[in-house]
Amino acid sequence: MNNIPWSKLLSFTPSDLVKVLLTAVIILFVNKIQLFSDKLSALLIALPLTSLLAMIWMWHGGQPSGKIAGHAEGTFWFVLPTLPMFLILPWMLRSGWSFWSALGANCVLTTGFFWITVILLRKFGIDLMPK
Repeated sequence: MNNIPWSKLLSFTPSDLVKVLLTAVIILFVNKIQLFSDKLSALLIALPLTSLLAMIWMWHGGQPSGKIAGHAEGTFWFVLPTLPMFLILPWMLRSGWSFWSALGANCVLTTGFFWITVILLRKFGIDLMPK
């Protein structure tokens, strides 16, 4: 945590405002689509829109290709432990769990799956959480 450049992280530029607004509009648009088609909304959310936007913003900000490549690779590995949630949450909701209880339980499960993934990948030389 000591290596985090807090002054850079907490400073905002006009470009940052454009990024926030564009990203928010995309999320809002997909949410509005859900009102008439949950399948189309799910398809759009399944697309890696936020990852693509993040990589575009990284490129626009002058990040080197290696950083963007590392981001893309890390995203792949971080997506894996989140996938069970998309099967467990619907099962819980259909089984009578309240929304907030099911969501909370899935957050805990996903956190557990995340750490299991980190530990397993370290055994294969992939370190997602460098010390």
